[in-house]
Amino acid sequence: MNNYYYGKSGKGDYSREDLPKTRWQLFGEMLRVRFAGLFRLNLITIAAWIPMMYVLAQLVTGLFNLASIISTVEMDQAAATAEQLSVYEQQLPLLNNIVFMALLYLVPCIAITGPFQAGIAYVTRNWARDEHAFAWADFRDALKANWKQALGISTITGFVPLIIYVGYRFYGQMSANSAFFIVPQMLTLLLGLVWALGLTYIYPMMITYKMGFMTLIKNGILLAIGRLPQTAAVRLAMLVPTLIVAMITWFLTPYALYALMVLAAYYILVGNGLARFVYASFSNAVFDRFINPNIAGVEVNRGMAKEEDDDEDEPQPPQLPGGRIWDQERDNQKDKQG
Repeated sequence: MNNYYYGKSGKGDYSREDLPKTRWQLFGEMLRVRFAGLFRLNLITIAAWIPMMYVLAQLVTGLFNLASIISTVEMDQAAATAEQLSVYEQQLPLLNNIVFMALLYLVPCIAITGPFQAGIAYVTRNWARDEHAFAWADFRDALKANWKQALGISTITGFVPLIIYVGYRFYGQMSANSAFFIVPQMLTLLLGLVWALGLTYIYPMMITYKMGFMTLIKNGILLAIGRLPQTAAVRLAMLVPTLIVAMITWFLTPYALYALMVLAAYYILVGNGLARFVYASFSNAVFDRFINPNIAGVEVNRGMAKEEDDDEDEPQPPQLPGGRIWDQERDNQKDKQG
């Protein structure tokens, strides 16, 4: 632990030659340096996600109970109780009710996380570009400065899953009579996808630039569409733990409970902080390409080596009075001629 925090004795100081020269080098170096801080940052904010995790746990429990009853009835319908038979006959309405109520309860649970996301976004943005930020003090200041916009964004985010579910079911039922309604059904899914991708940029923009609420949403969505493949890849990369657990739950059902416990531990300890750090590193690069060069005086590529850093390391010839540069070779030639 001593070596981790203070380094190894005898090791040289960090020099300009050690500065990252690419985005990947900067990301890897900052992740190594700040990884322990991400644990601390994640634990500071975990209380905001407890209600959402509780609702999701209730949703999973309800789905497992319903699936267990259906499986029991299908295996031996003669031995099933009247209550189990009733549940089996009403399985689709019960399934829809479980999902709808869970999504409804998630609206306020997701809404309260917005200000916390803004605080995390500020700290991880600074860390991702090799700038200092206190895990608690800077998080608190960013939360206080951006809580209104953040609360508005998270409230919309809370309603999006409910709107998608209701719209998808509604247009799905209508498409049974007319294939035309498949188009709005797919557009409903597209709406949710675009919003999820736009969130990659919205929180970092919120704590970096002064923008109106609608401008913030518009710019986030435009950047998501403009960098669609890269943004989708980043979002999918951070969903890998969830996708692995989903596959284990589907194909290895006896181990589903253990997989869910591991997933919960991951998000409690570091999941959200790590995701925000990845989004901050990615959005910093996108902002340096599309936004910062258009703002006078804004430094780009923070934390990375620049050409002027190399120029400063080169030995400079001595200056003579009047601003003339001393040329030793020229003076030697004059001495030989003389």
